[in-house]
Amino acid sequence: MAARRLSFRNITALAPMVRVGTLPMRLLALDYGADVVYCEELIDIKMAQCQRIVNDVLETVDFVAPDERVMFRTCEREKDRVVFQMGTADPDRALTVAQLVEKDVAAIDVNMGCPKEYSTKGGMGAALLSNPDKIEAILKKLVTGVSVPVTCKIRILPSLEETVSLVQRIEKTGVAAVAVHGRFKDERPRHPVHCDYIQAVAQAVSIPVIANGGSLDLVKTNSDIEKFRKATGASSVMLARAAMWNPSVFCNQGPFPVEKVMEEYIKYAIRYDNHAFNTKYCLCQMLRDKVESPLGKQVQAAQTNAEISEAYGLEIFYQEIQQDLQAKMAALQSSNQPNKPIMDGDVTTMAVKFERRDYPPQITPKMFLLEWSRKEKLQQPQYETAQRSQDRAFQSTVTVANKKYRSSLWLFAFLGSISNREKSKKFAEQASAIVCLRVLGVPEGRIGEEDSGLVCKRKREGKPNCSGEEGRSKKLHVDILQEAEAPDPTVEMNGDEQNPATPPKQAEVLREAPS
Repeated sequence: MAARRLSFRNITALAPMVRVGTLPMRLLALDYGADVVYCEELIDIKMAQCQRIVNDVLETVDFVAPDERVMFRTCEREKDRVVFQMGTADPDRALTVAQLVEKDVAAIDVNMGCPKEYSTKGGMGAALLSNPDKIEAILKKLVTGVSVPVTCKIRILPSLEETVSLVQRIEKTGVAAVAVHGRFKDERPRHPVHCDYIQAVAQAVSIPVIANGGSLDLVKTNSDIEKFRKATGASSVMLARAAMWNPSVFCNQGPFPVEKVMEEYIKYAIRYDNHAFNTKYCLCQMLRDKVESPLGKQVQAAQTNAEISEAYGLEIFYQEIQQDLQAKMAALQSSNQPNKPIMDGDVTTMAVKFERRDYPPQITPKMFLLEWSRKEKLQQPQYETAQRSQDRAFQSTVTVANKKYRSSLWLFAFLGSISNREKSKKFAEQASAIVCLRVLGVPEGRIGEEDSGLVCKRKREGKPNCSGEEGRSKKLHVDILQEAEAPDPTVEMNGDEQNPATPPKQAEVLREAPS
């Protein structure tokens, strides 16, 4: 297979940053003029367990872990310009991961510079700098094993000679470029970048050298990027914190007001169902010293992308995107599912959806199923609802007379408000009730359906009182409605969130993202 060659000469790149380099930030950086974007460091052990899934609703390719966490999400827009960075200390595992993602990315990068413990404790990141034999083994394995360019990102070593020697050895593995963060392993962003080290490396090798580490005091505006490149003698420049604070630094007309940039970021986060806590983290990095402002406090308090949208006045945009995605999912599911009962293990399934407009205001399929079960002297229907982490969609299974029923369609929920998620969950339960009723041949209460007598006429018409030969009182029907609509204590919610279910504390939100 011929390699899709991404050039690393004369480029400006978004650096890999943990919790920052997710899809919304990468796309925003491309919008503002970045030539290449790196994803955040992703650990090989986790990635090797992932399954590649085409997400037709979001129009993305998702790499999903066994616990249903989306570890890496990408799309066609960035396919030829996104570099997948991995943390690895094992050549074989590195190759496994690289081959898993190579069709969806422009290049593979190995992190050899991260000084954080979560990376170094496994022999990855900056820990590799003291093991050049392993560096060589990993890079050679990748260069000969994948069809896309391979690069690596390092930090400088204690002496200039050691640094140059290591990079020359790296060059011989056949990599397409090397990024050099001009700080020692034990230095942090507050320390000045060593431009002389990067310059010496650039002069010693023929492959492109990408300079990194200038965000502290050298790169404030777009015009500073070229100054940093000349100061280091590098072919290209990679920006971390300067881009994290305001990605419009990539634009030769920027930077633009950060408030406008944040709005554009939120739109991408909504469009691609970014996890709300990741969205919030990135926004707080852009807010910087304004994180304690009224807007900053509103962002920190937000629990969902819907609430974040409200803080920025983007409620209408949020609702429009949700409606579009719901419609797309419904269309995809309807075209792929037969509208007749089929068995899925011990569960009878049908491709049906609950449409509120098809039923009178006071009537639901769950209410009819509950009334029918009582009439037949059966145990109350039991609902078990699951939520997929991949797309936040709901699916419910109802058990009646020891038999199980569910809709084969998943109800799209995403990360809306808590009330909207509850509504989506209840609609999934209604869909399972419809399947049960239709399989049993029992009326479900649709508008225009002949009166079955399961629910009295006055209740169907929404009148205040309900009496009849069977002696059902108004209170009984209120109880029925409440039981039909109230959350079932037996419900089991499956699927882990991508991040903890509680918002990060301010100190965590403001924690520096390693590059």
